[in-house]
Amino acid sequence: MKDFKEFLLRGNLVDVAVGIVIGVAFAALVTALVSDLITPLIAAIGGNPDFSALGFTIHESRFLYGAFINALISFAVIAAVVFFLVVKPVNALMTRRKTEPPVDEQTRQCPECLSEIPVLARRCAFCTAEVGAATA
Repeated sequence: MKDFKEFLLRGNLVDVAVGIVIGVAFAALVTALVSDLITPLIAAIGGNPDFSALGFTIHESRFLYGAFINALISFAVIAAVVFFLVVKPVNALMTRRKTEPPVDEQTRQCPECLSEIPVLARRCAFCTAEVGAATA
């Protein structure tokens, strides 16, 4: 029982559980944003965005390609919302908060084959051309 308790209270397991709970809550938030705000906005601009009734029949089998179109539009809108309202602002915030100095380059391009080689290399490992000493 002690081992089980240690397993449950291990830091990374708790972190994963918290991440999953936050992820599910965030997914619900993004879905609500898309379905309650963005999709009606698209409907106001371009008409009814519900294509679920579109389909065709072959040998009494019904193919509802409209449901696929709905899912595709929903995916594209959700991806755009996540990118523009989460990824871009977080990247901008992380860039602004970056405090460490820039890292020195460890590689350079070979002038002959344009492969990445170590800065101190005098010969390219890929094309075996002599590249000379690195300039500082």
